[in-house]
Amino acid sequence: MPKPGTPFPFPQPAREFEILLGEWWHKDVEEIETQGNQMGLPPNMSDAHTINGKPGPLFPCSEKHTFAMEVEQGKTYLLRIINAALDDELFFAIGGHNLTVVEVDAVYTKPFTTQTILIAPGQTTNVLVKANQVAGRYFMATRTFMDAPIPVDSKAATAIFQYKGIPNTVLPSLPSLPAANDTRFALSYNKKLRSLNTPQYPANVPLKVDRNLFYTIGLAKNSCPTCVNGTRLLASLNNVSFVMPQTALLQAHYFNIKGVYRTDFPDKPLTAFNYTGAPLTANLGTSVGTRISKVPFNSTVELVLQDTNLLTVESHPFHLHGYNFFVVGTGIGNFDPAKDPAKYNLVDPIERNTVGVPTGGWTAIRFRADNPGVWFMHCHLELHTGWGLKTAFLVEDGPGQDQSVVPPPKDLPAC
Repeated sequence: MPKPGTPFPFPQPAREFEILLGEWWHKDVEEIETQGNQMGLPPNMSDAHTINGKPGPLFPCSEKHTFAMEVEQGKTYLLRIINAALDDELFFAIGGHNLTVVEVDAVYTKPFTTQTILIAPGQTTNVLVKANQVAGRYFMATRTFMDAPIPVDSKAATAIFQYKGIPNTVLPSLPSLPAANDTRFALSYNKKLRSLNTPQYPANVPLKVDRNLFYTIGLAKNSCPTCVNGTRLLASLNNVSFVMPQTALLQAHYFNIKGVYRTDFPDKPLTAFNYTGAPLTANLGTSVGTRISKVPFNSTVELVLQDTNLLTVESHPFHLHGYNFFVVGTGIGNFDPAKDPAKYNLVDPIERNTVGVPTGGWTAIRFRADNPGVWFMHCHLELHTGWGLKTAFLVEDGPGQDQSVVPPPKDLPAC
C-alpha cells in the first residue's frame, strides 16, 4: 500500500480484490510430506488448485465452492494476486479481458498489458483489469506451468468475474491459457518486467560489485537404508544441502552461541562441469551441513543462480529474506562470465524478492547488504527447500546506531 496521501503511479482503481492462488490436498499436507520423506520419495501432488480457497465448478463440487467477484461496466479494478501454492508456478488469466501489470512483490513496474500472467510460489503480482467487455460472466483460471519432465497437478482452478446484473444462469467463458510447458511465454513474460525508475521510484541498481557469487542448483540421491529404493532425495546449492539447526541462526548470532553454523559456504562450486548438458545421475559428493555466507555491511553482492541437470533441470523460484534485489540478467544454458554480464540491464531491471531461475538456465541478481542480521535464501518450492535447497547470509553490523543487530539486555538469558 502507498503511504497515506500518496496516490498510485497509475489511475486510481474503483476497487481492489485479493486473489489468493493455492493448492489443496484431501489429506493433511504435513502428514503427506512426512510420509514422502520417510519413504525417500517426493510426496503426493496436490488434488486441486484453488482461487481464494475454492477450486471452482470444473471440480465435482457445489456452487458454494466457487469464488465470484462482481464488477460494473466501465470501471477498472486492481487485483492483488498472490501465489500461495506450495510447489507450483501458475498461469492466471480472465476470459476475454486483458491484464495490465503494475506491481510485483510490492514494487511498482512499468505497466504492460498481457492476457496471462505467470506467478511463482511466494510471488505477488498486481494487475489492473477494466470491465470493458460485453456484460456477462467470465472465468478466471489458474493452471500449472512446468517445462521439465516432472509430474505435476495440471488441473485448472476457476473463479468467476461477473458483471453486475447478469444472472448466475449465464455460462462463463474460459480464458485461453498457455500450454503447460510454454517456455517461450515464460521467458517473454519475465523479460517485460521492468522497474519504474522514476525520480519518485528510482532503481538504485548497484553498479560496482564487491562480492561475486555463483551458486549451482542441484538434486541428488543419498543412501537411506530405510527408504523404499534405498535412497533419499536431496537438493543443494554448490553441492551443499542445508540442514536446519536446532537453535535458530539469528539466535545463535545474537548470543554468540558456537557450533550452530559455519560461515564457510563456498562462493562457487568446488568442481565446474557442463551444468546444463546431458542429464547427470552421478552423486557429486553432496555434503550436508549448516553452512552460510558472511557478508560485510553495505557491501554489494552479485549472485548468479545456475540451474543444473543433476537428475533433472527444473525452474526454481528463489526468495531472499530481508531484502529486495534487482534481476539484472537471465538466460538459457550455462552462464558465461566473459560474455553474459555485457547483456545485463543495469538501468531499469525489475526489483523484487522472489525470482524464477529458468529451467536449464541462470539468473543474475544484485543487492546491497545494508540490513544486518541472518537472512535465509531458499527455493520457494516447499518440496525443494525441505530437501535442503537453501542457505543464509550473515550480514555483519554497520557502524551506525541503526546499522547493527541490537544486542540483548545483559540480564536476559539465552533461550
